[in-house]
Amino acid sequence: MLGVEAILLLVPTVVSLIYKEKSGLTFAFPIMILIFCYLAFGQIKPKDTSLYGKDGMVIVALAWILWTLFGCLPFVISGFIPNIFDAIFETVSGFTTTGSTILTNVEVLPHGLQFWRCFTHWIGGMGVLVFVLVITSLEKKSSMVLMRAEVPGPEKDKLVSRSMTTARILYTMYFILTAIEVGFLMFGGMNLFDALVHSFSTAGTGGFSDYNASIAAFNSTYIEGVITVFMALFGINFTMFYLLLLKEWKDVWKNEELRGYIIIIGLAIAFITLYEVHAGDYSNYGTSFRYAAFAVVSTITTTGFVTTNYNLWHEASKVVILLVMIIGACASSTGGGIKVSRFIVAFKQLKNTVKAIIHPKGVNIIKMNGRKVGEDILRGIQGYFICYIFIFLISVLCISFENLGLEGTVSAVLTCLSNVGPGLGKVVGPVGNFSSLSDFSKMILSFDMLAGRLELFPMLVLLTLPFQRKKF
Repeated sequence: MLGVEAILLLVPTVVSLIYKEKSGLTFAFPIMILIFCYLAFGQIKPKDTSLYGKDGMVIVALAWILWTLFGCLPFVISGFIPNIFDAIFETVSGFTTTGSTILTNVEVLPHGLQFWRCFTHWIGGMGVLVFVLVITSLEKKSSMVLMRAEVPGPEKDKLVSRSMTTARILYTMYFILTAIEVGFLMFGGMNLFDALVHSFSTAGTGGFSDYNASIAAFNSTYIEGVITVFMALFGINFTMFYLLLLKEWKDVWKNEELRGYIIIIGLAIAFITLYEVHAGDYSNYGTSFRYAAFAVVSTITTTGFVTTNYNLWHEASKVVILLVMIIGACASSTGGGIKVSRFIVAFKQLKNTVKAIIHPKGVNIIKMNGRKVGEDILRGIQGYFICYIFIFLISVLCISFENLGLEGTVSAVLTCLSNVGPGLGKVVGPVGNFSSLSDFSKMILSFDMLAGRLELFPMLVLLTLPFQRKKF
């Protein structure tokens, strides 16, 4: 894992050399440390190579933490983010594709650091361990354990029988979609660098930009439209793209999560468009639709790009933004949040519970896409919701000492736990940042970002590891 990160750090180093920036030297130190770790420890072969579920979760959690610690060093060494806690927060936000930032002026960063900052979104979008599976020869039965621990969603879809082949198919589609977006953005007037970094952020549904005003800096309906479409695409389960390649049109359309995802986006956009014109924030439906569509898609896919300060919208519209922030994108996508599929299954389970009360002797089976939802998945979803609420409440209590107000405190935790980026309120809202928060709060939110990206359980397993005795 660390050897692969050393290779990845060479990419922004090359970018720095192209732009003749001295900041490229800041990547040299972490690269040397990572190569030393690989040479010193990477060749040690353990006697027992089998992995259990717990092992997979611990490896995933530790890998993300270590990648963050080494990935933040260029920011610290260069002096652009001298505070190590700020650098960790920014890097965690990058790899987890959250997009929350502590930078008050991102435009002062040199091209190399700008590139690395957005490149972390692209790497973390599909998962750092999935990325390693793609470029290494790791092919064991236990490798699927790692994918199951990292790929977001209640069910881990396996496109083919071999996990490494699955990873390569996923990344091939990921790369192609990213390249297509780069082409469309350049056609709209972006230079190659801007097109690359914004495509990285869109593909990873992260939201980092090399401009303080984010996408609003371009003031282009075309660019906003392209990014809106691609944000929505990257929020879809990648299995759907694979089925399209196989021309399985019916299976794609019958997918309940995809239909629910489209319906939620449509209803949210329609409500905000109509309400904001009625409330007088926008003079016509065209302008209202333009900003509503971008904000809704950016939030539900947990990308976090901004074209308008929706913190100035009326309360009803902000509540809708908060709701789609919690819901999130589809399972097995690059988006965060609780996931549409979990809400669909939870709703069906609630419906069956009511039926059981009315007809105690009735047999009620929960189905998703025509298949029975197993008891293990139901228990996993129930446990996920319980853990989510528990982590959310503890985090809100910790962040409450910042005096951000109820709106700011709740949204700060939700936006990090759901990997969205901007929250609500004056401090952490769409035109704000997290720089004024204490180091303690930044570490709490950094944990939330990691927990949210890894579906909670890997981080919880890591924290409770000292108290565990049995393998599971």
